[in-house]
Amino acid sequence: MFRGPSSAKSADASPAPATQASTRNLDVAVWLLVCCSLVFAIVVVGGITRLTRSGLSIVEWQPIVGVLPPLDDTAWQEAFQKYRQTPEYRLVNPDMSIAGFKRIFWWEYLHRLLGRLIGLAFLAPLLWFALRGRIARALTWKFAGIFALGALQGAMGWTMVKSGLVDDPRVSQYRLAAHLGIAFLIYAAMLWIALDLFSPRAPRTNAAPEGLRRFAVALAALIFLMVLSGGFVAGIRAGLAYNTFPLMNGHVVPPEIFAIEPWYLNFFSNMATVQFDHRLLAWLLAFLVPWFWLRVRREAVPRRAGLAADLLLATLALQIALGIATLLLAVPVSLAAAHQAGALLVFSAALLTAHSLR
Repeated sequence: MFRGPSSAKSADASPAPATQASTRNLDVAVWLLVCCSLVFAIVVVGGITRLTRSGLSIVEWQPIVGVLPPLDDTAWQEAFQKYRQTPEYRLVNPDMSIAGFKRIFWWEYLHRLLGRLIGLAFLAPLLWFALRGRIARALTWKFAGIFALGALQGAMGWTMVKSGLVDDPRVSQYRLAAHLGIAFLIYAAMLWIALDLFSPRAPRTNAAPEGLRRFAVALAALIFLMVLSGGFVAGIRAGLAYNTFPLMNGHVVPPEIFAIEPWYLNFFSNMATVQFDHRLLAWLLAFLVPWFWLRVRREAVPRRAGLAADLLLATLALQIALGIATLLLAVPVSLAAAHQAGALLVFSAALLTAHSLR
């Protein structure tokens, strides 16, 4: 049938809305990935802050005024004087000079500054996209949930610091693990939405086997659990004990694993138990991830799912190697920070794998 000019013009113009929607999705996805990169940075800096015992150097929470560091000698002396009133100064650093204080101050300052930057980098573009109708209605509550998690994270960070400013110059391991876990949840939520926008769900006819999809989700959950166990290892400095591998000072299971009463406190406060649990999860992943990788290779899955499984296997191998080296060398700052970064890389690979198998 003959098609007139107006019909041709209409047909040519029809893909435009889809193209515009695709461009909008791409812009939002890129913004989320930028936010993910900032969260990755703050996780690494937070690890260094903890490893250098810098987290208690700033004893006040001033969201607005605290953006500016001390700018003259008087301000530095005032900040140092406040630190000298803390149990960490009295019990750990009684001979610290102002120069030493500045070294630990800058790590904590950078950590807090990144936190503020993440809040701004998330909220300002979100409002800009929303005012221009670039946020799909289905995503509104998801972004509201991420913002709520961010607010909770800021509050948890400060309550964590406060726990180390009272009597014992060490933050609560419970709050530290929660602080780390919330950071990973925020990262996971933003990454998952970004992946959704880059790659919509596959048709049901092309979906991977249900069992394989559940396996991938279970691995991501297990890696998250391992991250939390690592938070307890860091919180009680369990990495400074049992610096042998594969045995723990000559034992498969250390005899003092249930030395604390009541028994359940051993899982959170006993160095032997906390480190044993972290190792056990590592061994479990060292078995499950290669098994999962083999299953992916044998099934008809999308190509990107196979690549994601390769990435998961490779990052886990790297992470286990970093963990062993960190343990044997008694937690040097550089290796321990790399190990914390590696945890987020493994988690990212697990999320990418699970998403590619939807």
